[in-house]
Amino acid sequence: MGGSSQLAATKTIVEDSLRAIVGPDHVSTGEHLLVAPGTESEVAAVLRYANELGLCALPHGNSTKAEWGNSPSRTGIVLSTKRMNRILEHPWADLTVTAEAGCTIGNLQSALAQHGQRLAIDPLWPERTTIGGLISTNDSGSLRLRFGSVRDLIIGVTLALADGTLASSGGNVVKNVAGYDLPKLVTGALGTLGVITRAVFRLHPLPQNRRTLTNVCSDINHAQRLLLQIQDSKFAHTALQLRTDSEARSAEIDILFEGTVAGLEAQEQQLRKLASSSKIETRSDDRWQVREALWSDANSAISKISILPSEIANAVQSLQSITAANRCRWAAVFQAIGIGTLSLSSSDPHSLHSALTALRRHLENTGGSLVLLRRVQGLPAFDSWGTTGDAQALMSAVKQQFDPKRILNPGRFVGGI
Repeated sequence: MGGSSQLAATKTIVEDSLRAIVGPDHVSTGEHLLVAPGTESEVAAVLRYANELGLCALPHGNSTKAEWGNSPSRTGIVLSTKRMNRILEHPWADLTVTAEAGCTIGNLQSALAQHGQRLAIDPLWPERTTIGGLISTNDSGSLRLRFGSVRDLIIGVTLALADGTLASSGGNVVKNVAGYDLPKLVTGALGTLGVITRAVFRLHPLPQNRRTLTNVCSDINHAQRLLLQIQDSKFAHTALQLRTDSEARSAEIDILFEGTVAGLEAQEQQLRKLASSSKIETRSDDRWQVREALWSDANSAISKISILPSEIANAVQSLQSITAANRCRWAAVFQAIGIGTLSLSSSDPHSLHSALTALRRHLENTGGSLVLLRRVQGLPAFDSWGTTGDAQALMSAVKQQFDPKRILNPGRFVGGI
């Protein structure tokens, strides 16, 4: 009884202390102890308090990608950025924008569109994905081919470090982060180095017109050849992807052109000449939501595959062989840069595990990788990340520099960071 009473008293002290920082209405004590700061200084104060007590802090936006990576090795305070959702500055003539971490991509794009601009990135679930979540997961879709990833579009960031220090790139950076490129460092780090509070991005104009064309190819090798031909051509395409699945005997390639009507017509004519033996159709832009559609089956495991663009056909053929042997169904979409999203399903979780293990082994042997983004119920233990390579020591050293007590999302990133 004494131990239970002491634990309850300690919990009450923690909750009261957090309420004093963020206000009594912004701490909830349901399944998790959730704290929602409203300012950067409040985020810093919460982290400072958690660090002093050795409490874990788990940053959250709208939790659209909370399952990505391994589960945190310890539970603790869920630190929500939902109240920090403003667009702080949009000097539209400079093609830049500054927004808080809790601002959703959908709201940001709507505001930018009023000035004929966009953040040229297309993450999953933009209406719910927040700026902080976008950066932390380094999520990007088909537009990455033309405009680059988050790392290419982010030009500034402010984050609260584990000890409560606020650090900004390009400003008065504290000594223990001097020399680091903060925007690139925190991109894809899953909140293990600091809590992002705001970010600055460079923007691009909205296109005048868009046109999506689909090439129906006879088989995966034909699709591979055509994809590489398009990439080696002088087309000014914005996006290029290959789609196929376990039920298809063919593969389809989607290409997106943006620009003037005359420019689109000229590009389409040239594409038809290049792909003379293929069936080409004009399609709606919903072809670019196929990656998101793969997530609609809640019973499928979702993986991110990274390979050389020239290895897509080889990867698909190996995938066909491995899944047939393990009686799994699959569907995949590959961007022309070699990044693919794979949906894999089976009635037997052990068969699914076997297929994932064999596919990861094949990809790693050919210089690629497989990262498991979503698990399914009953799946045996399977590390999300796979082989870490010789970068593990460096990443662990950076983690030690930023978060020596390991309070920020411990265990979620590569190698248990």
